[in-house]
Amino acid sequence: MKITVDELLSLKKPIFLIDIRDVDSYQKGHIPGAKNIVSSELIYHPSTYLDFNHTYYIYCDVGYLSEDVCMRLRMRGYRAISILGGYQNYLFKR
Repeated sequence: MKITVDELLSLKKPIFLIDIRDVDSYQKGHIPGAKNIVSSELIYHPSTYLDFNHTYYIYCDVGYLSEDVCMRLRMRGYRAISILGGYQNYLFKR
């Protein structure tokens, strides 16, 4: 499952938004409201961060890694949606 940046920005808040890039990238800039959880942590320890009752919108830099992470999380029963084009697309659209 994927969502565009425009669709993301039109969602009724609050939403669960996760930036899976490294800490340095996150600190240089991120989508407002995003929580930083690096991809490896999210893949290997999802129950530490996620709840089965919520939908999570996940992004990386350009969208490839977030698609993979979301697929892995969905296979484990989580509702995870990748943001198309990631943070770079957000920068372009805003």
